Amino acid sequence: WKKLYFVHHWPVTVCKMTANDCQDPPQYWTIHGLWPDKGEECNRSWHFNVSEIKDLLSDMRHYWPDVLHSSLNRTQFWKHEWDKHGTCAATLEILNSQKKYFSKALELYQHIDLNSFLLKAGIKPSSSYYQMIDMKEALTRFYGVTPKIQCLPPEEGEKAQTLGQIEFCFTKELQLRNCTAPEGESASMPTDFKLGSEELSICSDTLPTYYPPQVQ
Repeated sequence: WKKLYFVHHWPVTVCKMTANDCQDPPQYWTIHGLWPDKGEECNRSWHFNVSEIKDLLSDMRHYWPDVLHSSLNRTQFWKHEWDKHGTCAATLEILNSQKKYFSKALELYQHIDLNSFLLKAGIKPSSSYYQMIDMKEALTRFYGVTPKIQCLPPEEGEKAQTLGQIEFCFTKELQLRNCTAPEGESASMPTDFKLGSEELSICSDTLPTYYPPQVQ
């Protein structure tokens, strides 16, 4: 693989996508995962073991919660992320253990500090709509790279898309890079996030964008 996607999702939108028992989703961006751009389940015999990350658990529950299942003792989501993506990322020495993989993702989350940036840029959950172009420009200006932004397309009768996920791309040296594929590199993406029948896709530049303050 060539690059890593570091993926944040907006818990309110995640809850909107599913008929699950989402109880009071966090009102801040949380981690969805750290994904190499190719490969899934690279080592099926390397099983997730929560005791390897026990000193990370309070941070994990706060910044990388299982939004859909509010019970604090659930480790299914982390297990899924490790099995599917972590075992592939582990070809890099800096990510070659469960402890390193999860703690590095938490470090990247603090480093990017997306929640603070959006507030500073005046982009906050609101009942009025944003223009995707403005959002993109603000992010690119601040981070110096183009992230990938995903939305829920409008439902029937709606005119706006709903902001769902913001992905930052990193090189194998963990330097920020553009998420757009340079010439000669395929733009193939990890499969888009899907829950039930609704799924996120790249946000349209022309549709108004809803950044929902709470689950409707």
